Parts: sequence; C-alpha cells; structure tokens
Amino acid sequence: MEATITALADVVGTSPACRALGYAPATYYRHHPRRPRPARPRATRAPRPQPRALSPDDQQQVLDTLHTARFVDAAPTTVWATLLDEGRYLCSPATMYRLLRRQGEVHERRRQATHPATVKPELCAPAPNRVWSWDITKLLGPQAWTYYYGYVILDIYSRYVVGWLVAARESASLAEQLIADSCAAHGIPRHTLTLHADRGSSMTSKPVAHLLADLGVTQSHSRPHVSNDNPYSEAQFKTLKYRPAFPRRFASLWHAQAFCGDFFSWYNQQHRHVALGYHTPASIHFGTAPAQRARRARTLTAAYQRVPERFVRRPPTPPRLPAPVWINPPLGEEAAQ
Repeated sequence: MEATITALADVVGTSPACRALGYAPATYYRHHPRRPRPARPRATRAPRPQPRALSPDDQQQVLDTLHTARFVDAAPTTVWATLLDEGRYLCSPATMYRLLRRQGEVHERRRQATHPATVKPELCAPAPNRVWSWDITKLLGPQAWTYYYGYVILDIYSRYVVGWLVAARESASLAEQLIADSCAAHGIPRHTLTLHADRGSSMTSKPVAHLLADLGVTQSHSRPHVSNDNPYSEAQFKTLKYRPAFPRRFASLWHAQAFCGDFFSWYNQQHRHVALGYHTPASIHFGTAPAQRARRARTLTAAYQRVPERFVRRPPTPPRLPAPVWINPPLGEEAAQ
C-alpha cells in the first residue's frame, strides 16, 4: 500500500494519493518523512512591455538633457523642478535616477576616506603577567558634572589588580606613570607582556605608545565600538560599583582614593572569584592556589569517607583551577572551553 501511495504521490501529491486509497496521511508521513517534491518545469513567458515606459528616444532625450553643461552638476530633483518652472516635463525624478543608475552615473562624487578593516584581537593568557587589561572609569564627584577618574590595570589570568590610581583628570602622562610603575613593581621582562585597552584618548596616546615600546610591552586595542573586546576590565568595574558600600558620590578626591584603596585590597586578597574556582586573585597570581586546592580536596575526601550516603552521584571534588584565559578565543579554542 505504501509503495503505491509513494508512486502515486509523485504524480498527484501525497495528500490526494492518501485520500484516494483511504490511507491516513499522518500514518504515511510517520513512516515516510517528507521528501522534496520532484522538480516540475515552470512555464516561462516573455516579459510584456510596460505601456507607461519611456521609449528609447525619450530616454535618450532625458539623458542628453541631464548631460548638458547647464545640468551636468545638478541633482535630478533640481533638474526636474527647473524644467517644470520653464513649462517642460520630461519624466519624474525617480526615472531620471533610474536612467542615470543604468549608465553607472549615480555614485559619491567626493573623495571618501577609507580605513583598513579592524582586526579582532585574539589574546591568550596561559599564566599570570602575560596579558594585562587596563581601562579608566568615572567616579561621581561631590557636585553635578564633576568626576574623578579611576585607572585600573588588571591581570586577566588571575584577575589580580596589578596597579591603580584615582586622579582628578584623565591624562596620558598619569597613565604612562602608572604603567611604568606597575611593570617595575612586578618585574616584567621585556617582550613577555601584552597590554590590552580600548581606544580612549589616553590608551592611544603617543606617550603611552612610546613607553610600551621602551619597556618591550606589546600594545593591543579593542575594535571601535566593541565593548566585548575588553571584558575583564568592564567586569571588574561592575564589581567595584556594585559593592554595597559604594557611595553614590564621593565627597572629595581623598575620599575616592581611600575607598578604592580598601576595595582593591579586599578584591585582591579576599574576593572569592567564581571564574578562579573560588580562589582569590592573589592566590592565583602568586601560585598558592594549587596547594590550597589540595587542602580542599583532602577536606572533601574526609567528608565523603565520614558520610558517603550524602553524596549520591560521585565523591566531591573542589573546583578546577583556571585554564588559559582568552580575549576573543578562536572558534576551535572556544569550543574546547
């Protein structure tokens, strides 16, 4: 029966074939998934001439008028209005545009600046002090339209804040000094560190670029208008501003500096970061996390041996230590993670 329906369906369609043979279409479709319909030749017909279209002679007259010295630099709408004031009508402005477009004469006449395509940054940090990310955030001052500026440099592998300052202005010289002090404090060898930032004026300034070249630090920038290219600094600023004690406004520059000093000390030494297996940034940055994870494993093993019935699926294990961290991982690495 089903073979007969299949053969008949190629001629009249599946549903008519099922109805003709008294067979439920749902049953047929359940056993025979829908197949592509056989190709049927489609009848083609020659395009009919548009009775309202301009004749070839009329089209040429319009083009000749547009090409005259009087109208060669005028827009079709201007030509249409000028001729209409003179008591002449050739065609609509849309038709003029269509005829000019067919001749390849509708394009931008001014020279346009062209920029090379921006490259997506793909940075990997397999260990601390390989990739740093830095950014500047605004902190509300005591009055409206007054701000303080927080400069923060973050190691993306350990999330450890390697350098920070709060100033009353945004300045390339301040950023230069902060970067130099941070590299000196952590003993960064030449050609081992990449410093990533967005495209703010301080980040792309020549003093900062010259300093990084002197220090042997590779410079990296986000793509324009792509905030996801600097995710670690943005996430760290969110942690800062979502703290319960974060004030709505800072009373003074000293107030902002004191608050940030307490915050970054807490963040580096006490904050249990979920992406770090609930270790602190300082523990990951300075290499004490493996020993701490081993102690956690021993504690969990002892708990399992004491009351194994509380663990149904498997013995408990502590969270893993962080794997190499990426900014915009390639497709293969992203799938592996």
